[in-house]
Amino acid sequence: MSVPPVTKSTAPISITRGLIQSAARLALYGPEGVGKTTITAGFPEPVFIDTEGGTAHLDVARFPRPRNWAELIAAINHLLTAEHGHKTLVIDSIDWAEKLLIEEVCRKANKDGLEDFGYGKGLVYLAEEFARFLALLEKLRDRGVHVVLVGHSTIRKFEAPDAAGAYDRFELKLAKQVAALVKEWVDALLFVNFVTKVTEKDGKQRAVGGRERVIHTTHTAAWDAKNRYNLDDKLPCVAASLAPIFARVGTPPAPTPPPTTPAPAAVVSKMEKTAETAPRPGPVLLITHEQAAKLDLYWTTLKKTPEDRAKAFAWVGCDSIDLHWTELTADQAAKLISKLQDQMNKIAEASTSTAAKAGKGGAR
Repeated sequence: MSVPPVTKSTAPISITRGLIQSAARLALYGPEGVGKTTITAGFPEPVFIDTEGGTAHLDVARFPRPRNWAELIAAINHLLTAEHGHKTLVIDSIDWAEKLLIEEVCRKANKDGLEDFGYGKGLVYLAEEFARFLALLEKLRDRGVHVVLVGHSTIRKFEAPDAAGAYDRFELKLAKQVAALVKEWVDALLFVNFVTKVTEKDGKQRAVGGRERVIHTTHTAAWDAKNRYNLDDKLPCVAASLAPIFARVGTPPAPTPPPTTPAPAAVVSKMEKTAETAPRPGPVLLITHEQAAKLDLYWTTLKKTPEDRAKAFAWVGCDSIDLHWTELTADQAAKLISKLQDQMNKIAEASTSTAAKAGKGGAR
């Protein structure tokens, strides 16, 4: 078998070392009533996407409760495009958000449930859409916003390949494919639970306690957990316990630019004069929250496909490969909205014409 020749790259490559300061991405999960929402309310300048109404008792910033997946995505797009002072996005809870996504996947395919897809295809489509959702959250992290996913716990039977038998453990209350994506994406998966002790009296065992709460940061046979922040195995159930995580936000080191040869003085003088007389371009405005919401509405109403989206991005002159509305400028979004509005009008006119003809036929 021949080995392909090694091609020499001409592009400059910068190698750095040391810690990279970045926004946090973590998930907290546990049983209901353990205080997960209260903990996250103490994180830096949080804003909540409250999918289940669990923040009603707290004085926190929140988006309107999303009624569908499009409204949840519109809230994230708002944080990507608008000026705001929020430093942490909390999605509470991620399992209720998953329900909205399941409804969206089924609605697009005109199915009543994931099981109607057959052969597990519904779960595959769900995982694909959730992966796109995580990619959108990653864009938010790139802008220095921490992302926190709050979830409920469930008890599942687990059997390791090298174990003698199966045993129960706490896991995220998500579809297995989605839970795997979350656990892979986050830097810390933290299990919050009550502390209970088992005592024995008269040959009978009973649990006592249940008021003290603790944050578990390390994986055990009893629960899923992980952390890349070198946290203690157990932490007090307060926001201050996780302060070291949020202290690592910052900007990654910029690569060192390649050396350049200075231009002759005559050339520099000519360049400066040209720059003085050349018209200065105005600022490029990003897509607004209202434009993104309108695009989502038109796109779903017209039942457009991912292939249609690629053509639309090319049509407005956007060469992004991510194909998210946030990649468009305000002008590009306005152009696309106008085109989709024309399509909506034509459908409405055709529907009106059909209804009028049916009315005349009935009048005869």
